Amino acid sequence: MEINQYQIILVNLDPTLGSEIKKTRPCVVISPNEMNKFLNTVVIAPMTTSSKNYPTRIEIKHENKIGWIVLDQIRTIDKQRIIKDLGQLTKSGIDKLKSVLKETYID
Repeated sequence: MEINQYQIILVNLDPTLGSEIKKTRPCVVISPNEMNKFLNTVVIAPMTTSSKNYPTRIEIKHENKIGWIVLDQIRTIDKQRIIKDLGQLTKSGIDKLKSVLKETYID
C-alpha cells in the first residue's frame, strides 16, 4: 500500500505503555511522501473521538463522525502496524494540522 502525507489510516497501536494512546484506531500520516516511500516507518498522529479542547488537538469530521487529531501523541510506527486506508484529510483539515504543528513544535 502506498502511504501519503495527510492520509488517514487504520493502525494497531498496541502494545503501548502508560498514557500512550492505545487500540486500533484511525491515524493521520504526518511524515512527507519522500520518507513514506523509502522508509519502513511512518510518522503518525493518532485520532480519538473523545477529547477535551486542548491546543494540540484538532477537531475534524471524518466519515460523519467528529474526532480529534492528537498532535501531542505523534509517534513513528512500522508499516506492519497499518491495517487499511481510510481516506484523506480535507484541505481545511490539512491547513489546521499544519498551523497547529507549526505553532506547537516550531514557533
